[in-house]
Amino acid sequence: MTDLAALRRFSYPKTFIIGFGFLGISIIWPIFNQFVPIFLQAGNPEFTQQLLAEGRAVPDVVGFGLAPSLALFIMTWDNLINIFVQPWVGARSDRTWTRFGRRKPWILVGLPIAVLGFTLLPFAPTALALAVFILITNFGMALFRSPTVAWLGDLFLPDDRSKANGIINLMGGIGSLLAFLGGGVLFNALGRPAPFIAGAILLIVAMIVVLVGVREPEQRVADADDAHSSVRDSLRVLMKDPQRSGIYVLLGILFWFIAFNALEAGLSSFAVFTLGISPGTASIYAGAISLSFLIFAWPAGIAGTRYGRRRVILVGLTGLTILFAVAYFLIQGAATFVIVLVLGGLFWAMVNVNSLPLVYDHGDERHIGAYTGLYYFSSQLAAVLGPTLGGALVDVLGNEYRWLFLFSAAFMAVAWVVVTRIRRAPATAAA
Repeated sequence: MTDLAALRRFSYPKTFIIGFGFLGISIIWPIFNQFVPIFLQAGNPEFTQQLLAEGRAVPDVVGFGLAPSLALFIMTWDNLINIFVQPWVGARSDRTWTRFGRRKPWILVGLPIAVLGFTLLPFAPTALALAVFILITNFGMALFRSPTVAWLGDLFLPDDRSKANGIINLMGGIGSLLAFLGGGVLFNALGRPAPFIAGAILLIVAMIVVLVGVREPEQRVADADDAHSSVRDSLRVLMKDPQRSGIYVLLGILFWFIAFNALEAGLSSFAVFTLGISPGTASIYAGAISLSFLIFAWPAGIAGTRYGRRRVILVGLTGLTILFAVAYFLIQGAATFVIVLVLGGLFWAMVNVNSLPLVYDHGDERHIGAYTGLYYFSSQLAAVLGPTLGGALVDVLGNEYRWLFLFSAAFMAVAWVVVTRIRRAPATAAA
């Protein structure tokens, strides 16, 4: 039996190795969110007319000419499956044990599927084919994302999780930065397939590092039993809390990810179709948010440990609400666009780094995978609702992506209100 206490002792080298899993995952989504919406919408005559009317350049990119609402809906409809797949996989991985480990078998199954779908995306001949490849990519990622992230709970004590998640998210920020900057350069130099092929190769390398380098415990705090090992049963446990603090945590995650996912899905469209920036250059500019997040991820984790996760999240939500509201009026070109992204990365680090540890604070140490699944239930539901509602808003308001900043500001404000309802102080950090 592996010594659980020794495995859970905080170690910087161990944390960086685990972070490679999140680095690999974080390489995929920026490339996906940056270029796929452009492929779907490029060629829409209304965007061309708006850019010409404002005297901006019309980016030279071939696409399917879809409306914003349909394009962003295609970006998210597959997440309807992920709402159920990722929570189920997270809970199921609690009860998985093979000679490869508890979480690793899910990586071994999901990784080839995700790589296949991802590399096919830029070659899709029709919008329908692109939608199918999106589904394949996301299904593969759903099979190993929850198990990979669940290592935060498996391998770190509660007092160390914000600090560890800061380092893990720092690694994720490196992955995102590589995706934005490298993806933009490759797109400009070699065309649309290049970022996807390079991203798939880096994902494989990163996951090989964690498969070889991570030692999984055969036992966590106690042997996982069937008392509430499913997501539904874990949710029932949270409902029994008279203060409903765990439920408010999940609602807060839902609302702030609605805000973030809507803006993330529409960010490249705003840069290309509102500001007239080329897709590759827009990706390079978008790297500003990843660089900022990378710089502030670890400090955000340290702050969450020292001052309390709830308090730091509230500071981040306040900053994001004000920033996005001002950004609607402020952004008129590349310089102001980058400034907003840099500040956004700072405040988002405060929220995102401390969110999963806050879920674990209100969960059960015996069922880390199930509570990771609850986290992804909320975030994946937001991944459907955010871009879908945001895309519909853009359609209604004249195909103007600028409105997404006000949309996101409103939902960040709602998340702030919900988080203030969390009354029970976590046992491991001040509230």
